[in-house]
Amino acid sequence: MYSSRKQKNNLVFTLFKEKRTVFRLKDVAMLVGETDFQSLNTKLNYAVRTGKLLNPRKGIYAKPGYNMEELACKIFSPSYISLEYVLQKAGLVFQYDTKITALSYLRRDIEIAVQTYSFRKIKGEILLNTSGILRQENNVNIATPERAFLDKLYLDANCYIDNLNPLNKETVNKLLSLYQSKALNQRVKKLL
Repeated sequence: MYSSRKQKNNLVFTLFKEKRTVFRLKDVAMLVGETDFQSLNTKLNYAVRTGKLLNPRKGIYAKPGYNMEELACKIFSPSYISLEYVLQKAGLVFQYDTKITALSYLRRDIEIAVQTYSFRKIKGEILLNTSGILRQENNVNIATPERAFLDKLYLDANCYIDNLNPLNKETVNKLLSLYQSKALNQRVKKLL
């Protein structure tokens, strides 16, 4: 009895030592060296029931006060944060929206603990190309303003950008070839 309680506490302790705040079951298995997923799942569910961990979505575990951007990148994989969320943070779009927008292999709107995560579908070859995507220490994949600008124009031909000044036009032109779209090339030339 004592040893199983100690193992469960070690599991939670190991997770709290990590900089990351959101984990999939396979992430936890690698951290603690556990190969029995059923046993590990039982331990994690116990930690959730006792309030030590959160379970914001099936198969995803988080520390209290988890990073919402990190969760956005864990919900669907592969994915990266882009579009309005990044454009707003960079000062290109002035309309305030609390949604975290991301690109993935499917389209979904998900609400977790009063936060809305909006995923838009994009072609696989664009999604998997890491040009213009920053991989932060906490496993958050987030587009640069230039990549988010091109993603938005690629998906929404009639979108409106309030302020183009923060964009590095040279970087935009380098990333443009990634989309292989003549229509996007024309839209970018017209705007810049």
